[in-house]
Amino acid sequence: MYNPLLDTFIAVIDYGSFTKAAEALYISPTAVMKQINALECHLQLKLTERTPSGVRLTEAGAVIYRDAKFLMDYSRKSISGARATVRAKDNTFCVGTSLLNPAKPFMDLWYRVNQTFPSYKLHLVPFEDNHDGILKEIEQLGEKFDFLIGVCDSKEWLSRCHFLPLGQYRKMIALPRDHRLAAKSCIRIEDLYGETLMMVRRGDSGTNDFIRNDLEKNHPQIQIEDTPPFYDLSVFNRCAEAGNALLTIECWQEVHPGLVSIPVDWDYRIPYGLLYSLEAPEDVLQFVKAAENITKPLSSLH
Repeated sequence: MYNPLLDTFIAVIDYGSFTKAAEALYISPTAVMKQINALECHLQLKLTERTPSGVRLTEAGAVIYRDAKFLMDYSRKSISGARATVRAKDNTFCVGTSLLNPAKPFMDLWYRVNQTFPSYKLHLVPFEDNHDGILKEIEQLGEKFDFLIGVCDSKEWLSRCHFLPLGQYRKMIALPRDHRLAAKSCIRIEDLYGETLMMVRRGDSGTNDFIRNDLEKNHPQIQIEDTPPFYDLSVFNRCAEAGNALLTIECWQEVHPGLVSIPVDWDYRIPYGLLYSLEAPEDVLQFVKAAENITKPLSSLH
């Protein structure tokens, strides 16, 4: 099927440089170069030339680039068709689960609507919370998974999937267990003066950008440190090792044993819900409709 290294190749050409492609893919320029080298080795073709002004296609590279996007679409449709055939016989919903995006909220939802799908079974598919690779996992909705469930107001995520909000989680602060504020039952924003607060960099999350704007304008005594755009365990490890504060959410209170999560005297919340493919099959859409109908009263309470 379609070679995923072509995604990196297309990005390099579209952006004109390894560095810009790396930023778009959330990986390092070295990783981009290695992937291009691996693709050229696999194809036994020279696809690109490095010039002072950027990256240029060779004649062979121009042919590969021309056909790669067609291959991407054809491969996606082929896999979706094959999975639809299997689904028609198997009647199974595949649900992704990870440390930061566990399937439990889906299971709670499933037991409220499963009478509508009496012949269906669930299959849990584990995946890694890797900030370099999470967008690739989102893009596999409809192929690797039928559903993911998790926190989402990410522009990058929402450009790759549909999202049914189910509720909201409170924004909290995670601290190392030996931090001076760790014993508090609730933190005032002023308690964080002089501290470094880790949070995702500006631009992808409206909720986080709103919080950042408030802190920068009204509480400049708090030093903000950017994290990658999507959390993984390395972010929690960094918080524990550096002794910093970390902007987190209530459902992640048990993610890292060395950290405690404490409410803050604000009312910031972030939506969570059901993620599914932009080209979802009919049975997935039927499930989404059933979930939407049964959760409307709950959603209106948040």
